[in-house]
Amino acid sequence: MKILVGYDGSNVAREALIVALKHAKAFGAEIYVVTSMVGGAEVPRQAFEKAEGDLRYTQSVFIKDKIPCTTRLLVRGMTPGEDLVQFVEENGIDEVIIGVRRRSKVGKLFFGSTAQKVILDAKCPVVTVK
Repeated sequence: MKILVGYDGSNVAREALIVALKHAKAFGAEIYVVTSMVGGAEVPRQAFEKAEGDLRYTQSVFIKDKIPCTTRLLVRGMTPGEDLVQFVEENGIDEVIIGVRRRSKVGKLFFGSTAQKVILDAKCPVVTVK
């Protein structure tokens, strides 16, 4: 079984890691921790370095429990939701675990919702964590 965790460094993303750890132990799963950044010349190098450091941290969470974990920093010019859905399709992911934050309807209108995109478009079960 392959489980993808959408990770952005937030508190809800850390909670998603905890759920993924439990699912990986229960199902003997392999974990993919994915961070998506739109990228471009306007993004400072420090943002990429922080994301890479966060991914190293997440990998250590699973390695200490001997759970196979692969991390990916995706910079493909897509929104995070589109990136995660495409990664699911490309890698035969069986389950997605993502954190969700409360946003107003106006906030979703202007900023979109990564979780909403993944929930609606992923071709596998999606577990959301608050």
